[in-house]
Amino acid sequence: MSPEPRRLLIDTDTAGDDTQAIVLAALSDRVTLEGLTIPAGNVPFDSQVENAKYTLDLVGAADVPVYEGARSPLLKGYKSAEYVHGEGGLGGELFPDTGIPSADEHAVDVIVRTARENPGEVTLACIAPLTNVALAYQREPELPELLDEVWIMGGAVNTLGNITPAAEYNFWVDPDAARIVVDAFETTLVDWGLTLRDSLFDAEVFAEIETVDTPLAEFFLTITGAVREFNAQSEHDSLGADVTTQPDSLTLAALLEPDLVERAETYYMEVDDREGPTRGYSLVDELGVTDGEPRTRVIESADGEGFERMLLDVFRHGDPHYASR
Repeated sequence: MSPEPRRLLIDTDTAGDDTQAIVLAALSDRVTLEGLTIPAGNVPFDSQVENAKYTLDLVGAADVPVYEGARSPLLKGYKSAEYVHGEGGLGGELFPDTGIPSADEHAVDVIVRTARENPGEVTLACIAPLTNVALAYQREPELPELLDEVWIMGGAVNTLGNITPAAEYNFWVDPDAARIVVDAFETTLVDWGLTLRDSLFDAEVFAEIETVDTPLAEFFLTITGAVREFNAQSEHDSLGADVTTQPDSLTLAALLEPDLVERAETYYMEVDDREGPTRGYSLVDELGVTDGEPRTRVIESADGEGFERMLLDVFRHGDPHYASR
C-alpha cells in the first residue's frame, strides 16, 4: 500500500525555476497540492501571480488555488530579478494572461487557517522570500508545531551568494522575515551552494531536452532562455557557460523523493537582518562553536543524476516518479 499523499502548500515568487517546482508537485502522486501562496520576490507581483496560474493550467491543475500575499518585504526595499529571469519572469518571451481569478483569501490567512484546521498534516515548501511565512508566524505563534515540515530554498551556506557576495536572493530580499522563520522553525534547507553542486544543467542536458517533443519540455526551454544568457556572461566560477541552476525544483524533488538526499546535517543558523553589505547573510555553524541550538537541517549533498532523471521523466512522461515505478 502506498502511503497517503502529503498535504502541501508552496510559497512561491513564481518565475523561472519556481515553475518547475510547481510542475513537480502538481504531477506527483506523493503530495496533494492544496495551494500556492505568493509573496514579493523575483519579478513584479502581478506577473508572479499570472505565472503561477499559467503553470498550474499547463499541467491540468488550474483548480489549485493561488493566494496573493505580501506585496513587499517586512521592512526593507528590494529589487526584483527580471535581469536574470527575463521580463515577466518566464524567459522574457511569455506573458500569461490566464483570466483565472485568484482565491479570495490572503496568503497569510490561508497558511494559518490550513495549519490550524489540519495540525501536523501540512508541509510548507518555501521557494521564495519568507515574508508570508513570517507574517503567518506572527499571526499564529504555534505555527511551528502545527505544521508537519517546513522546507526552505534559501541562504548560502559558507559559500558566495548569488545577489551579493554575502547573500542568496531569497534571504536578501527579506532578511527580517528569514531571521524570524529560521529562529522559530525547525526546517530543511536547500541552499545556493547545493544548487551549484548538484542541480547544474549544461548544454548536453539542454540538447537532450530539445529532443523531447512535449509541451513541458518546450516550457522548460522557454523559461530558461534568459537565465542561460545571463549565466553565460557570469564571472562566477561555477557559471560562465550555457548552464542553468534548478534551486526550487531541486527543493521539491528532494521533498518528493527523499532518496535524492545523500547527506544532511543539522546546524544552528542565523540570518543577518541588518542593512548593508552583509544583509541576508546566513551564518551556519558547521563547527559547533556557538551556543545556538541546531534547528536547521542542511542538505549537503544530493543525487544530481537522479534529479536530472526526475525532471526528464516529467518532460517525457508527465510523471516525476516514472523511473522509480
